[in-house]
Amino acid sequence: MNRSNEGAPDRSIASGADFLHLAIDEAPGGGKSDWLAQQIRLALADRRLPVGCRLPATRVLAGELGVSRGVVTEAYQRLVEDGYLAGQGRNGTIVVGAPATTTALTPPPLARRPSPRSVFTAEPAADVFDAMRAARARIDFSPGLPDLTAFPRAAWLRAERRVLDRLAASDLGYGDPRGTPALRVAVANWVARNRGIRADPGDILIVAGTAQTLTLVGQVLRSDDISAVAMEDPGSLGARQHLRNCQLDTPPVTVDSEGVRVDELRATDAAAVLLTPAHQFPTGVVLRGTRRSELIRWASESGGLIIEDDYDAEHRYDRTPVPALRSVLANNVFYAGSVSKLLAPALRIGWVLAPPKYRDALVDAKRFTDLGNAALPQLVLAQFMESGALERQLRHLRRHHRRRRDAMVKAIAAHLPGAIVHGAAAGLHLTITFEAGFADTDVAAAALARDVKVHPLSWHCQRPRRPGLVLGYAASSPTDISEGVATLGEVLRRMS
Repeated sequence: MNRSNEGAPDRSIASGADFLHLAIDEAPGGGKSDWLAQQIRLALADRRLPVGCRLPATRVLAGELGVSRGVVTEAYQRLVEDGYLAGQGRNGTIVVGAPATTTALTPPPLARRPSPRSVFTAEPAADVFDAMRAARARIDFSPGLPDLTAFPRAAWLRAERRVLDRLAASDLGYGDPRGTPALRVAVANWVARNRGIRADPGDILIVAGTAQTLTLVGQVLRSDDISAVAMEDPGSLGARQHLRNCQLDTPPVTVDSEGVRVDELRATDAAAVLLTPAHQFPTGVVLRGTRRSELIRWASESGGLIIEDDYDAEHRYDRTPVPALRSVLANNVFYAGSVSKLLAPALRIGWVLAPPKYRDALVDAKRFTDLGNAALPQLVLAQFMESGALERQLRHLRRHHRRRRDAMVKAIAAHLPGAIVHGAAAGLHLTITFEAGFADTDVAAAALARDVKVHPLSWHCQRPRRPGLVLGYAASSPTDISEGVATLGEVLRRMS
């Protein structure tokens, strides 16, 4: 047998590397090392190979290019001698420098921090919350921000390992756009135990948080010729932005100490309304008694639809639980929940239960958006919920957040004696209002300049009202809460 070609590359197959998209056919005959060194030198100059990155092993790159290992070794050695590369044993060959060249690309400028004044414009833009997250502050009172340090890493890791130990290969394929069956069962059990909602797992759609619920529901309503979704006033700016992005009008409906004004809702002639009845955002009012009965009557008589954002329902301290509207109005309520405040927004997992009339249309909207949420986090969350870990986490958070709520109420009494506190009995935030001859956006801008981040109440209002601030307390320690509120007191005194 002729073995003279054994070990030589098969030239019938085109050789090339994913690394820098090198094509050895472009190299001149007899000058492959020179050519390779030059290609790497160009990549160093234009920062495709930044300082600190690792180059492929010589054996690997030689195999991809179909050349001898010596060709690659010689090219690397030349660049080592030039001071651009360094061999670091088992860590491989590392970039340690780059040639100075006029052809090098200019690196992109660092993102500029937005100024306090630029964040708090009269009309918040679509990217206002991106700007708020980019605006750094040592003390962050942004509402809706949970204590991310409280994420139960050890318990989550146990659930993840348990899932991976049991995972079948078929579970790694494309799944049901409604969500994994395991999580839909777990959510059905959760809302039954904690919110009084009887739901079949087949009725539950897993989504990427309440934000996606609003977008999907908005699309479905718009396709059903519904052009307006009434909104609580004050009510969430973020939710309003999502609905308006779906080309829906958002007529305002007053919220007072009893909840949403149903007489005003009727007067809007809107076919649907978005509500946060268990803990209204941002006032903290609970929809109870007469208003709740009036709302049920409006929905039953007119066929009105309710989008129930069960915002902060589980986080209560000084009041009894309030049943979800979905528990008594299954045919009229889109019910939205998530684990963003119980665990972390980064999970991007929530759920929605639609009225029977809209269930299939909502599933279609989800299917054609993304084919469904990532399955692995769903399976881990299902295990986490069914093991009882989520309920243990909720009990821990209630104690944890109560201490921080108490610290904020105490600090407000000490440093903002003229402010009125709203909605402190539950949730992860409270709202203060005050008498002032200046805009609350000016207060928020001045506070941000002093390293304290807050939301002006006016952001969440469609009509003029008394100035105020929406203050989240879950993500700050009691010491930082006291210091931050003291800073707000100084800002208000200087502006008065």
